[in-house]
Amino acid sequence: MTKDVVRIVGIVFLAVFALVVALPLVGAAVGLVTGVLGMLVGLAIMLIKLAVVLAVGYLLLVGVRALVR
Repeated sequence: MTKDVVRIVGIVFLAVFALVVALPLVGAAVGLVTGVLGMLVGLAIMLIKLAVVLAVGYLLLVGVRALVR
């Protein structure tokens, strides 16, 4: 049974790897993925900026709370 599970997990990882490698190559050939990839990168940058703003705001809040006490 363990051998079967390891085999299935290996096949799934191989399929995911093949998709991750092949999809950008095929998409770049078609010219479709560049827009999607650009959008995903932009979204990731926006989320990182939002996380930094929230972290700084939280630190300021905690600092003010510590000063008030």
